[in-house]
Amino acid sequence: MNALLAWLMKHNVDLATIFGTVAILAAASIVSVLLNRLMRRSLKGIEQRLALRYETLLTITRIITGIFWLITAMLVLSLWGVSVSGLWTLLVSAAAVIGVGFLAVWTIISNVTASLFITFWRPFQFGQTVELLPENLKGRVIDRNMMFTVVREESGALLHVPNNLFFQKIFRVSGSSELSHFELLESQDKKKAAIASE
Repeated sequence: MNALLAWLMKHNVDLATIFGTVAILAAASIVSVLLNRLMRRSLKGIEQRLALRYETLLTITRIITGIFWLITAMLVLSLWGVSVSGLWTLLVSAAAVIGVGFLAVWTIISNVTASLFITFWRPFQFGQTVELLPENLKGRVIDRNMMFTVVREESGALLHVPNNLFFQKIFRVSGSSELSHFELLESQDKKKAAIASE
């Protein structure tokens, strides 16, 4: 124990800083758990009123939690004597360099942005048939990521359509979306009844 204290003294680290850091991290962990519970309850009401998807709510929760832990990290760094203003300048500079790099590849940004807008506005859902006009690219939506919406044609071929095309072209949506949980249970009950009547 004396060797540890001697090492801490040699590197100008006092026990108050260590205990302060532990206290901040412990308090932040407790607040994080409480904040997540509060957000879940609040977002459930918002989800029902605005008909938001679970993925949207999960993204919102992760962003808020990330901002909370970033603030906590800045508090800990400030406690250890690291200049937060210098760190802030570094982060802004890095963001500017990354921003300039992203402008060079604008298609990536436009596809990611289009993906976010598709998530919020939901012009189509999994299971629905989408047709891009005038190219007549048509198929059932089976997957979507940040860059592409994957559409399966009737022949079974997969089309990877860039998300930004849904904001540059006219498209037609037809067919029903994937079954809801209730519809899935209902169809299973009908199958069971049909089997039982045979």
